[in-house]
Amino acid sequence: MASSAKENSPLLRVEGLTFAYPGEISALADLSFSLSAGEFVLLTGVSGCGKSTLLKLLKREIAPHGKRSGEIYWEGAPLSRLDDRDAASLIGYVGQDPDSGIVTDKVWHELSFGLENLGTDPAVIRRRVGEMASYFGITDWYRRDTDSLSGGQKQILNLASILVMQPKLLILDEPTAQLDPIAAADFLATIHKLNRELGITVLVCEHRMEELFPMADRVLVLDEGKLLLSASPREVAGLLPKAHPLHSGLPAAQRIFAKLACEGATPPLTVREGRAYLESHYAHLKGAKLPVVPVTEGETVLELDKVWFRYTRNSPDLLQEASLSLRKSECFALLGGNGSGKTTLLKLASGLLTPYKGEVRVLGKPIRKYRSGELSRVGVALLPQSPAALFLYDTVEKDLLEIAKGNIAGGNADAVRAMADRLAIASLLARHPYDLSGGELQKCALAKLLLASPKILLLDEPTKGLDAAYKEHLVQIFRDLKADGVTILTVTHDLEFAAKVADRAALFFDGEVLSPDSPRTFFAGNHFYTTATARISRDLFEGAILPDDVAQLCRGGAQ
Repeated sequence: MASSAKENSPLLRVEGLTFAYPGEISALADLSFSLSAGEFVLLTGVSGCGKSTLLKLLKREIAPHGKRSGEIYWEGAPLSRLDDRDAASLIGYVGQDPDSGIVTDKVWHELSFGLENLGTDPAVIRRRVGEMASYFGITDWYRRDTDSLSGGQKQILNLASILVMQPKLLILDEPTAQLDPIAAADFLATIHKLNRELGITVLVCEHRMEELFPMADRVLVLDEGKLLLSASPREVAGLLPKAHPLHSGLPAAQRIFAKLACEGATPPLTVREGRAYLESHYAHLKGAKLPVVPVTEGETVLELDKVWFRYTRNSPDLLQEASLSLRKSECFALLGGNGSGKTTLLKLASGLLTPYKGEVRVLGKPIRKYRSGELSRVGVALLPQSPAALFLYDTVEKDLLEIAKGNIAGGNADAVRAMADRLAIASLLARHPYDLSGGELQKCALAKLLLASPKILLLDEPTKGLDAAYKEHLVQIFRDLKADGVTILTVTHDLEFAAKVADRAALFFDGEVLSPDSPRTFFAGNHFYTTATARISRDLFEGAILPDDVAQLCRGGAQ
């Protein structure tokens, strides 16, 4: 917890903040809290509860338009009175899309851009930029084009270009949403280091609570625009009702502890504490294991056969003899680093790109022999990284009705309502797609795809922006789709989701799909591309990759 000294000198204070978007769409309701200088605060809540709206209201330049009451104070004075220069420099903001925060074509220019706009002396700009580039290890790519950077490098650049202006408060809205697990862990560790070493106050909104809970001084839990909890990370697990949707997103050590119904003991928070807890209480079960579900054979519906691809004649190959076969009714999870070529593979599988060597086959037919538009008619559907690109109309409902019109004979409105209920988006139908949060947009985009009755679903980061409870809902939707004969290929950085939903998983590296296997075998054998549960239970249990697995073995349920 933050010290009492910090609590007595709030840097930022929110009092009775209420906000509604045009059309009386309520987002925040009588919200009050404060941030103390030097605090590290995690903001969390289910998708659409008002987190992003709140963060944008705290950053005056990007505050949304709508009806607002209440007040935000900065160092005791209303935020509205802060002069433009201080508002721009003292409160930094980093969003979830690494590309959207970059405005120039060169790394060095991006670093200096904010200071140039503030009219800072050139000599001071050079000194600050040099210091920041050295701190973040940017020197090796200092003169590169910004569009040549990986997702992780772009997000580091976004952060560095904000910090060069020396803010007192750093606001981050799901900054790791598009980063691979290793890049995300490095980015969050950097944020924590900045907080500890420079005393920068941090307010971060994230669904990736595994890494952030141990870092945070305090956790704010939003629920339908209201503050439900403000407590230390260790206290939240005990205060948050087990039936609350966020409970399934707590760190794995806390969820394992809760499933074992341990009364009176202090709940573990980190992987290390979770391991120590299991070793002290369940060492007598060492060697217990869960069976590996065998990978079953079936009809091949999508195949990449020794595919090679590069974007330009002189650029490096992103795919090099990449081969992959998907069977009917299976879910295949493809993992790997940012920029490794996973999205490119999805575009090749969907027919958006063409390999220069090798072949892609859909339902046994070479993809090059399909006419324009024919792939969608035979049931291939792609969820892109930016789902906003799927929407053409000013309401979600109009988009869904349009897709239903061409795929469902009669009863279009009924079909849309049924799909909205299935994906829990009925309250979003009247909204403009661009007014939705990232998680809400993901749900609506998936609804649009499913209304087309696909046979092969190609999904690029389907859980991006989704809270833990909705991911559980999505797991069941995937299972229902597989039972209906749908094949799913998902590119994801969400390791626990992949462990729950995939029949097979593989790592994409150096242009190839490496060693596909069952989730138990794949995740149990990895150190970094694995779940927190697997790291907690390693060397004690075999095949335990999810909290339910550990609970089953601890209760004597090993096979």
